[in-house]
Amino acid sequence: MTQQVLGKTKNAPQAQAPPVKYILYARKSTESEERQILSIDSQVNEMLQLAERETLQVAEIRRESHSAKATGQRPVFNSILSDIRLGKFNGILTWAPDRLSRNAGDLGSLVDLMDQQLLTEIRTYGQKFTNSPNEKFLLMILGAQGKLENDQKGVNVKRGLRAKCEMGLWPAPAPTGYLIEKRTDRKGYVVLDPDRAPIIKKMFEKVAYEGLSGRKVFKWLREIGFTSVNGNPLWLSNIYMILDHTFYYGEFQYPAKSGNWYRGVHTPIITKELYEAARKQLFREHEFKYESKEFAFTKLMKCGRCGSGITADEKFKKLADGTTTKYVYYGCTRSKNLHCKNGYLREEDLILQLLDMVDRMSLDELGLHKQLEEEVKRYRKFQGVIGAERKKAQTADVDMRNYAKYVLKHGSVFEKRELLSHLKDKIVVTNRAITLMQ
Repeated sequence: MTQQVLGKTKNAPQAQAPPVKYILYARKSTESEERQILSIDSQVNEMLQLAERETLQVAEIRRESHSAKATGQRPVFNSILSDIRLGKFNGILTWAPDRLSRNAGDLGSLVDLMDQQLLTEIRTYGQKFTNSPNEKFLLMILGAQGKLENDQKGVNVKRGLRAKCEMGLWPAPAPTGYLIEKRTDRKGYVVLDPDRAPIIKKMFEKVAYEGLSGRKVFKWLREIGFTSVNGNPLWLSNIYMILDHTFYYGEFQYPAKSGNWYRGVHTPIITKELYEAARKQLFREHEFKYESKEFAFTKLMKCGRCGSGITADEKFKKLADGTTTKYVYYGCTRSKNLHCKNGYLREEDLILQLLDMVDRMSLDELGLHKQLEEEVKRYRKFQGVIGAERKKAQTADVDMRNYAKYVLKHGSVFEKRELLSHLKDKIVVTNRAITLMQ
């Protein structure tokens, strides 16, 4: 380009491109196939040496260990994208393209930044990518290759697990009562745990023949000091999982609920008949428990003394006039401490405390605005104040709070549970008093 100056021409000065300010990004791979790849520190050292040889300006170094398989799941990488948009950096220095992305979403974000001329250059150990069609196309191909490798790896893993199942091998950590075989020529096999297998068998026998409930089995295991191979006690949920596991009589389904059944080559701990007998007893227990009793506030609170859940029970009292009244009490399940001394709280007292708590809460804490708008309209109509539109703005919060109180006093079990499910914090019961805790 030329400019006319007093009848003469001269070359116009060329605008110089701003220097590239690099952010060095190192990410540790979590994929098993890449265990031999350079560690984070080695990546940093190699790239710093490259920067020194080629006089590249490295402004900052950031490290990350998150996988690049899923889009937007790496906080450090996301912060780098944000800083590039703010103009803090305009170049990325990293070991290889797959350190930046192994999914289409993150790769697209990098290309978009190049299209917007916010990202000038991506430099790897052996390649350079700038805002040119060919180099961006190559970057996308390399990123797509990483995506393809991830997908193929998932297919290969599933195929390998399926092959193990077809051989009768359990494709997961050994269930309680079994140990992983240590012999190299029997890789993938499980053997009986001589210390725990007899206890597992006795668990099934106590349920099937002695009629013990899951909770009583839990108490018995605590009394005898039973622990897993890692030294941890079994929780009530673990006990029900064991009693429901067909692996113990020699068959298993994998994946769970897939309908794909396999015959294991491991030694069964129990017979199928014992398993069925225990299951029949457990079904009776659950049928009685869940069909005959329903409580409003269970699973919404925890014990303030030991951290266990809060359960409920009902008591019936015959009155002088011949009628019978029911009282519901809430107390600690003692799943974490069999000797917890936390007292029982009557449902009427619990509701009174909840009503007082509603008065002291902000409506944002209740989280009711969007969920209960229609219900509040219905409540207003029920209360006969539907026509007061001019006071709507002033009374909206009051109506919402009154509706919450109305549900606590007169709502169904489902409505009460739905109301308290909007609480952001957990209700904690300590010595018959409730508080909120994060």
